[in-house]
Amino acid sequence: MSTTPSSWLASAQDSPFGVHNLPYGVFTAADQPGRRRIGVRVGDFVLDAGAAARAAGAPSVLLDADSLNPLMAAGRPVWSRVRADLTTWLTDESFREALSPALLPAGEVELHLPFEVADYVDFYASEHHATNLGRIFRPGSEPLTPNWKHLPIGYHGRAGTVVVSGTPVVRPSGQRKAPADAAPTFGPSRRLDIEAEVGFVVGTPSELGRPVALDDFREHVFGVCLLNDWSARDIQAWEYVPLGPFLGKSFATSISPWIVPLDALDHARVTPPERDVEPLAYLDDRGGEPWGLDLAMEVRLNGHQVSRPPFATMYWTAQQQLTHMTVNGASLRTGDLFASGTVSGPERDTRGALIELTWNGEEPLKLPDGTTRTFLEDGDEVTITATAPGPDGTVIGFGEVTGRVRG
Repeated sequence: MSTTPSSWLASAQDSPFGVHNLPYGVFTAADQPGRRRIGVRVGDFVLDAGAAARAAGAPSVLLDADSLNPLMAAGRPVWSRVRADLTTWLTDESFREALSPALLPAGEVELHLPFEVADYVDFYASEHHATNLGRIFRPGSEPLTPNWKHLPIGYHGRAGTVVVSGTPVVRPSGQRKAPADAAPTFGPSRRLDIEAEVGFVVGTPSELGRPVALDDFREHVFGVCLLNDWSARDIQAWEYVPLGPFLGKSFATSISPWIVPLDALDHARVTPPERDVEPLAYLDDRGGEPWGLDLAMEVRLNGHQVSRPPFATMYWTAQQQLTHMTVNGASLRTGDLFASGTVSGPERDTRGALIELTWNGEEPLKLPDGTTRTFLEDGDEVTITATAPGPDGTVIGFGEVTGRVRG
């Protein structure tokens, strides 16, 4: 017997944006183009959340904000109550008449960055991705660095250049130096790449000096989005020694406009791959409920599918990443965003970056339209989508993150 409630909204039936999902975003509409509102995607519509709360006679102050930050900061008991209210309003026939005016066709609204990004951290959690890059850059040597299976490697990015899906990505300029060059030169990146990733959005902050334990993951993480960590490989290769990524990464990071609540992903949880190195105690998730997620991702370049990265193969989970990035006492803030790192699988068509798909440009990618690519050209458009299993055979949709390269 199905335990998933049925909505009175016809387009929500059998939709990846049904009442089992209810992702949050921020939108503007033609009637008030200057006013940003919190919306909830349901079926083919966006529900004006503040208007819906008022129509239902419920408190609306958190849902009347122009970003998700106040709701995210309110904490898990509030998140659960709001989600339960939304589910009731969209499944109880008695609310149909009151809520119908708050439903706007999804194609007629403009979506914006859904939250104010406080800090941004990017990880490197796919063993397949890390192994491929090790083989590319250190042939004949051990592909993984000695620390890789002992801790989730990451770097601190630039929060101010996180942009919403659809924002053009301007080709960055910087210093470049190929191994055969006598000296560096300056100019536009010639090796512009993508990284298909999953982002995790922090709601509840933490106290400075107090690490967040594995068991507290659900208390702090509000939801999940898709992320493209655009990368200028030539700039990155010259600058990264000894302190890691900087200008080769900080020019743009795109995220999807819909934040899927963590509670919507309970049926997508899976055990991560078996680890052959025992983690230190603070990272040991074997005694609890590990937070591997069964997300099926797809990467399209100019409309052509080029990869299907499987998120369930990730070695380090978001739960472990959150714990590791606070183990030194670093505090969380509402709006912190941390990303999984490139999602790659064991086969060529599951690699989540062009540097892997083309083996650093040595094996050009052939597209169905007859063109080839090693790295991105001006005008190229990249779209990343994903789905996850929901309750009773339903599907959870994440929407998409899209960006077009502008020279």
